[in-house]
This record gives sequence, structure tokens and C-alpha cells, in this order.
Amino acid sequence: MSQNLRLVVYGVGILFAFGAPAYAAEGSAGGLHFSGAIGAALTIIGAGYGIGRIGQAAVESMARQPEVASQIQTAMIIAAALIEGATFFALIVCMGSNGDYRPFLIDLK
Repeated sequence: MSQNLRLVVYGVGILFAFGAPAYAAEGSAGGLHFSGAIGAALTIIGAGYGIGRIGQAAVESMARQPEVASQIQTAMIIAAALIEGATFFALIVCMGSNGDYRPFLIDLK
């Protein structure tokens, strides 16, 4: 893992660690709702990384064995399509998890 990526991951972890007591306080209803946004971001980052790795491996394989390039390309497209499908499903789940969030509860008594 590169130094910059490690720094970002640690920074986000520290943000969550210091923010947890504020969100766990009894009676707190305001604030930001991170779960769906972070889930969607991690989904997109993971899918981009996975498809990039598939493309890298496919191009290296085609360079080594040009005679089977069409078979490698077909397998690469199928694998990328499966990753895209799982990514879309995860994004729908992340967007749906934000639907019932109400930052300011209104008491209508």
C-alpha cells in the first residue's frame, strides 16, 4: 500500500474513532449520516481497482501469448461485467440504506 493511501485510510479511521462517542450519545438525532455515502465510495473504489487489475492482467497475457488474445479479451469482458453487476447491486443497497434517515426528529405531540 502506498504511503499516501495508507495516510488517507488512517485519517478516515481516526475520524470515525473520534466521532463515535458523539453519535453514540443518548438522544442525539442530528449530525451527518455517513454509512451509505462511505459504502458507495468503497464500492466504487473496489470495483475500479478490480477492473483495473483485470485489465492489467489481460493486457500482460495478450502480450505474452498474442494467439489467444481474443479468448483472453472475452474472459476479461465477462469478468468486468460481473464486477459491474455486483457494484450496481451494492450501490442500490447503499442508496436504499439512507432512505429512512431523519436528521431532525419532530415530536408531534
